[in-house]
Amino acid sequence: MKKFLTCLLALAMVLSLAACGGKDSGSGNAGTTPPASSGSGDAAGDSGSAAFTTVEEGKLHMSTNAAFPPYEMTTDAGSFEGIDVEVAGAIAEKLGLELVVDDMSFDAALTAVQTGQSDIAMAGITVTDDRLEVMDFSDSYATGVQVVIVQKDSPAVQSIDDLASAAMIGTQKATTGYIYCSDTPENGGYGEDHVTAFDTGALAVMALVNGQVDAVVIDNEPAKAFVAENPGLEILDTEFAVEDYAIGVAKGNTALLDAINAAMAELKADGTFQSIVDKYIVAE
Repeated sequence: MKKFLTCLLALAMVLSLAACGGKDSGSGNAGTTPPASSGSGDAAGDSGSAAFTTVEEGKLHMSTNAAFPPYEMTTDAGSFEGIDVEVAGAIAEKLGLELVVDDMSFDAALTAVQTGQSDIAMAGITVTDDRLEVMDFSDSYATGVQVVIVQKDSPAVQSIDDLASAAMIGTQKATTGYIYCSDTPENGGYGEDHVTAFDTGALAVMALVNGQVDAVVIDNEPAKAFVAENPGLEILDTEFAVEDYAIGVAKGNTALLDAINAAMAELKADGTFQSIVDKYIVAE
């Protein structure tokens, strides 16, 4: 009888261990609990990708620089709005997560993803070869055009060709506008001595208004917003550069990247993405 009870206990232990093993393998990440078991699991299953994790359980942290209208900006109440903010919120909802917007400088927003302080970076970020070395990017979701803002009837800059002789060009720190302009003349830039970098595009534009710089190189959509607020400014007709915007994630975070791409594809297919864009950018 004692031997029979011992066998039953041994069998029970085997079944118990088998059940625990099944639970771990079912999560696709043994020893780690997915951030949102229902939402992230469903999203991963739909896209055929593995389960993903996020910085904080149940939440999707987005690092951004909320001074880049109409993509991200603050409201009078202190909350955040804009194309990137709403798109990120829609992606988070599809992944079963709550969006958390972390506002910081543009270069800090890029670093936050690389160091694991945020899950995604969205701030009108252009995909470049240098950035691809330190982070991964989603499929492109928008085309960005770099333009030049000048004072109306500026004696220093009347066309893009005049930038080479301009006393000073203003840009936002770490942006492609700064990268292009501060590069050497041999590489198509104007040299670091002819560029002043500011923490935000708004500060660069304010420097232009105050006569501290002769031109500002920045993306077209925020440029239009800044010019609308400052009647003494105008945008030159010629485009400075054309780029692709994408969502930045940590290097090698394939599971989250796949889930984001799948969610974005659904948002484009069902019209949600375009409705967000149309809310902030009126077709000309």
